[in-house]
Formats: sequence, structure tokens, C-alpha cells
Amino acid sequence: MDRRIDFITFATENLDAARRFYVEGLGWTPLLDVAGEIIFFQSSPGQVLGLFDARKFDEDLPRAGGDASTRARVSGVTLAHNVDSRDQVIAVVDAMRRAGGTVRTDPEDGAFGGVFHAHVEDPGGIVWEIAHNPGWRVDTDGTVRLG
Repeated sequence: MDRRIDFITFATENLDAARRFYVEGLGWTPLLDVAGEIIFFQSSPGQVLGLFDARKFDEDLPRAGGDASTRARVSGVTLAHNVDSRDQVIAVVDAMRRAGGTVRTDPEDGAFGGVFHAHVEDPGGIVWEIAHNPGWRVDTDGTVRLG
């Protein structure tokens, strides 16, 4: 199997709130926006983030045992957005807050590695880590270097 992830898809209880957050608040342009169903955004070269209406998500991916009363939930997952400076961490967090995000951790020094970061939850419960990590870089061929 090739080592790559092409789509990351999350269920969201309020697709309209997600649209306002990402499109109107953050200025992202949808690749495809199917009202009442799903919105796709290119999140990086060759990668797409999908936000799927939770009811449609549950129809597409039913729960074990077929219990229709259980809903898909975002749990134990964060998406990370790395920036070039501490000031950019603050600016992105402020933009996400203005767009309707909930700041879970204000910008602060991390516990290790010289990282300066914050955590922001989007209207659908997806937690983003916004970070400046001086040890993070991406080579011209796309290889990620840590440390």
C-alpha cells in the first residue's frame, strides 16, 4: 500500500456552521460543496479535508450493531497547522476565534522542543493545533524533517 492519506473526513453536526467557519471566517475555497451533505477543501497538495453532515455520515458508515441512535463523533484527533513564527500562531488563533472557533488552549510555550502552540476547536468539534515548531521543516521534495 502506498504511504499517503488523500482524504480526511469528519462528521459534523452543523454543516452550515462549518461552512461559515472555513469559508467565510478563514477564507477557504471549497473544491465541492453539496448543500446539506458534504464540503470538500484542498488542505495541502494532493490532500482533501471533507466535512460530512453527521446524519449523512452515519448513513454512509453505519455503527456496529446498526444502532441508529448513536452518532459519529470526533474524538481523540487533532489536525495541526504549522506556521513560521510565534506571531503567526497568535494571528491564526485570532482569525479562528473571529470565525467562530473556540480557543481550548491560548497560545503558549509547549512542554517540549521549543514549540509555541494553541488549540482551537471548530464548530463541529474538530480540534486544530496551531504551532510554531523551530524543528519542523518540509524539504522541496515534500519530506518532513522533525528535530
